[in-house]
Amino acid sequence: MVRDSEVRISWGKEFQSLGAALEKALLINRENITHSMTPVRNIPLPLTAPSLWKLGSTEGMRREGCNCLVRAGSVQHSRVAHRAGNRSTLREHITGHMATRCCCLLVLLVTLGTCDGLHGRDLAHHGASMFADLTPREMHDVRDYLHGQPELGLTASQDKTLKKNSILLMELHLPRKHEALRALDRGQAKPTRQARVIVQFANQAEPNITEYIVSPLPVPTSYTRKTFKGDKPIKFESRPITMAEYSHINDILEKITAKAHNLLFESTGGFSFNNCTNRCLTFTDIAPRGLESGERRTWIMLQKFVEGYFIHPVGFEVLVNHKDLDPERWTVEKVWYNSQYFDTVEELVERYEKGTLKKVKLPDHDDEDLYSTYIPRGHSNMRTDIHGPKLVEPQGPRYHIDGNFVEYAGWSFAFRVRSSAGLQIFDLRFNGERIAYEVSLQEAIAFYSGDTPAAMQTKYIDAGWAMGTVDYELAPGIDCPEIATFRDLHHYYDTDKPVLFKNALCVFEMTTGMPLRRHFNSNFQGGYNFYGGLENHVLVVRTTSTVYNYDYIWDFLFYQNGVMESRVSATGYIHATFFTPNGLQYGSKVYNYVLGNLHTHLIHYKVDLDIAGRENSFESMNLKYVNFTNPWSHKYSIVQSKLVKTQHQKERSAAFRFDKKFPRYVHFYNPNEKNKWGHQRGYRIQYNSHANSVLPRGWREENGISWSRYQLAVTRHKDSESTSSSIYTQNDPWEPVVSFEDFIRNNENITNQDLVAWVTVGFLHVPHSEDIPNTATPGNSVGFFLRPFNFFDEDPSLASRSTVIVRPDTEGKPKVQRWTPEVIGHCVTDKPFFYNGTYPGV
Repeated sequence: MVRDSEVRISWGKEFQSLGAALEKALLINRENITHSMTPVRNIPLPLTAPSLWKLGSTEGMRREGCNCLVRAGSVQHSRVAHRAGNRSTLREHITGHMATRCCCLLVLLVTLGTCDGLHGRDLAHHGASMFADLTPREMHDVRDYLHGQPELGLTASQDKTLKKNSILLMELHLPRKHEALRALDRGQAKPTRQARVIVQFANQAEPNITEYIVSPLPVPTSYTRKTFKGDKPIKFESRPITMAEYSHINDILEKITAKAHNLLFESTGGFSFNNCTNRCLTFTDIAPRGLESGERRTWIMLQKFVEGYFIHPVGFEVLVNHKDLDPERWTVEKVWYNSQYFDTVEELVERYEKGTLKKVKLPDHDDEDLYSTYIPRGHSNMRTDIHGPKLVEPQGPRYHIDGNFVEYAGWSFAFRVRSSAGLQIFDLRFNGERIAYEVSLQEAIAFYSGDTPAAMQTKYIDAGWAMGTVDYELAPGIDCPEIATFRDLHHYYDTDKPVLFKNALCVFEMTTGMPLRRHFNSNFQGGYNFYGGLENHVLVVRTTSTVYNYDYIWDFLFYQNGVMESRVSATGYIHATFFTPNGLQYGSKVYNYVLGNLHTHLIHYKVDLDIAGRENSFESMNLKYVNFTNPWSHKYSIVQSKLVKTQHQKERSAAFRFDKKFPRYVHFYNPNEKNKWGHQRGYRIQYNSHANSVLPRGWREENGISWSRYQLAVTRHKDSESTSSSIYTQNDPWEPVVSFEDFIRNNENITNQDLVAWVTVGFLHVPHSEDIPNTATPGNSVGFFLRPFNFFDEDPSLASRSTVIVRPDTEGKPKVQRWTPEVIGHCVTDKPFFYNGTYPGV
């Protein structure tokens, strides 16, 4: 009887020889791949015998549809012979099966990749963990390691003193792209996992902010300083506000409001900041904190601390200088009360008591006034005894999630939520081919106008508030469908241990209620020849950022026809200030003493495209009219549109300013790859945006958001240009450590290069009474699409078996043709609504 080891050894030697020969042939002919053939980038080179065995496996060939004449029962027959002890039969079957596999492998090499989808999927799955956010264990280990380094002198972040060395933020440090691609495309070892750690060194003569790269994870043994492009220093004053600093801001506000207690009590109808019960005041702090680099002084406005306090300003604002690390040395520089400025609180109080200023007297606060609450009011014409439509999965989900790796309808990708900025996806593939290496949120800003000092100073740059860490719990059935798959997230920001954000990300498939495509083919005699249609299902990955008053809903959507959409929807409370008559130039009155201030939202994305490979080019397309003699009636002329393409060869040429006309099409393509019809395979970016610039070029704070000058900018990929903004920009936009303008200043060649598209979308918001209590999402959603443009030979959604075709039979009765069963399952979940709302440390 033949032993398993003998079979393996015999097979291994013969197959290894074959593998070596095929590997050599493949390497020799790699450069001679014709454009019409499928790329082989998902096949690791050099190929080894085991990898060839995997690629040529019977199941792999059968699954990928290769025309390899392998009998389905050959392996089973061999196993039967083995068990029966028939050595000659076993050898015969092995020889035949081996020959068949050799044939399959030759077919594989000739077709260059038509059977590599399964292998490419394995590589994508293998590499996804490179992009996974730090685990709580990794966070604990990094913290313990750094706290164990005596030269750093780290202490607890939650200690109230400001003169301390402490960790501010910890998140994954991404590997270099070429290192990641070796794992994703060649199956090589994944790069070492590393953490990016921001440390505040305040307990020393010259305080500073330093970033470190800590590795390897999960058991770190070293840390090195991380620098920004050009080795720009991080000013200590540019650091984000921490809870410790907020506690001292609260303390100084207690002192300020104690001096102005009678003024505030009388002006607000019984509200106070100190020793209050149900008539309390709270505050909102404004950024940036100053007017030039190196400052740290903040306008703070008081509000009634009721539900929806964001829209309850009381007309009292104060400018506090809190640059010194000793809070006892903080000072009040200005006070604003009812459109009047004062140099000190004492001056204001003195004049108030003497009656020599314009006083504020707000209407008596009515607890029954539902103005800023979600409590329903008004007449409803909707029935409340029955539920509205629900999204259901009659037979369960059709997508697959493993850790941070997602697969759906030909799509695969890895996701993460970067603590400093938010949602990102990596290694985006369709049918095994990479479309983009990275699509990621970079920054969100809201620049305001107004009549009060707080309003005119408000220029929110949300990564400065660690936008990615405020992705709170999602409510099933409201924020995401009940059927969604929810995932927890963990962040380490201004804390001493990881914080758990329960159910902060969701993934779900939904129907759009709109067909992906359809056609009714009339016979023009009261009947039809056929009807064809395909329902439109889409996968959604969603998270949110509640950056204080505003809620951003971040979506990535994946369609069956190779289209990906990135979308942000704005909701939450408006940023409102105290109403003054002059304020009507800057917004709308939304309550008897409240102005909704106009502002512009801009969102910035990084789109690192790899269209059929890394060697991409970029062109724009426009139309122009042409006038020529009608060839079939010469006394007439024809006027029609003609396509005009512009090849952009330099970065400056591909940077489109907001004050210039934007091209009709922007197209990224691989000049070395063509589809069946001879077109260069490409994708286009299509905008859904109403954005415009927020400040004149080079005007003070605008220097920190130089990306906002451009609707689109295209650059060559550089690991040193990984992000277009930073958490320091909010408090120092005047001399930012990351300047996007530096990315295009050298004006590099972008022809046949690894390209990155930097996309800006947004909208102007002039608040109105319907924004009370909250801004609603309809009409407040913007984003962009990645749409295939000659990337495929035809619409790839033809692979969907959800198509329905109806034809009349010989008797004229409808004959329905479909490829999926008519299965009806349960309709709605039997789980009751549940919402926890907490985010504890772990």
